Amino acid sequence: MDIANSFITIQKGEVYKTVIGDMEKLLIEKALEHTSGNQITAARLLGINRNTIRSKIKKLNINIGKFKL
Repeated sequence: MDIANSFITIQKGEVYKTVIGDMEKLLIEKALEHTSGNQITAARLLGINRNTIRSKIKKLNINIGKFKL
């Protein structure tokens, strides 16, 4: 992600929300990758509870199937 380019390409007033959303999705995906798709372990790794990670997975349209072995 090119944050500096975001100021040019993303609509004014939407930069923060877009960049944070993209980073949050990447972070959760990396945690799921690290834990082979185990949501509870990924949540613990990130310091959030399992309900939070599950709601974020749904909100961010993360396909957890691609992380399971």
